[in-house]
Amino acid sequence: MIENTSHLAGKVALITGGNRGIGRTITLALAEAGADIALSYRGRESEALQVRSELESRGHRCVVMQADVSVVADVSRMIGSIEESLGGVSILVNNAGMSSPRSIEAVTEDDWDKIIAVNLKSVFLVTQAVLPYMRSQKWGRIINMTSVAIQLGGIVGPHYAASKAGIWGLTHSYASKLAGEGITVNAVAPALIDTEMIAGNPQAQPERIPVGRLGSPQEVADVVAMLACNGYITGQTINVNGGLYMS
Repeated sequence: MIENTSHLAGKVALITGGNRGIGRTITLALAEAGADIALSYRGRESEALQVRSELESRGHRCVVMQADVSVVADVSRMIGSIEESLGGVSILVNNAGMSSPRSIEAVTEDDWDKIIAVNLKSVFLVTQAVLPYMRSQKWGRIINMTSVAIQLGGIVGPHYAASKAGIWGLTHSYASKLAGEGITVNAVAPALIDTEMIAGNPQAQPERIPVGRLGSPQEVADVVAMLACNGYITGQTINVNGGLYMS
């Protein structure tokens, strides 16, 4: 855990899909580290409002907004609203995503297009939108949520693995080009975290994990908070997977 609540004081953190699951826990962790919070959601507004209420009750600043981060007009509107309410985004966690499990033969063109848009295109659009402010400040932290599927293929399907592997490539490219500007870019690759996303997948069994259990959202959030507070780690993929993939 990041114990010092002043580490990120004065910084604005945007967490896409920050209303539930891993995203919600990351949101709470970054607020505890001192950041002002902006979180986006596409659906399930009540959960987003609940997170805002919880943060405000603890004395944290938080704005929530509905946006489809795979649509450039929504992204532009969202970033404009954040800048008006809190200021420029210094910390970006590209967390929004979908899984949509399919067998190889069942993946359709529509499945492919939808998951690439939600999981990969969104990372590009939101990153491009926040970079001008980060570059002007010569300080930024970009943390992209990917998956063990980039290394092992995963249990969701080839469309999902491809979308997450694309995030891996984006992370390396941005990291290499921005390293001299005070902006770090890293990825976090979880496996079988105990959330709603894996609840309906019969292959998501703790017996698959060498440590013998599912991971917790907090264990992922701790890594994200560490990366947000560290200026020397960049271009890395941090594996939070209980030993499923060892690098």
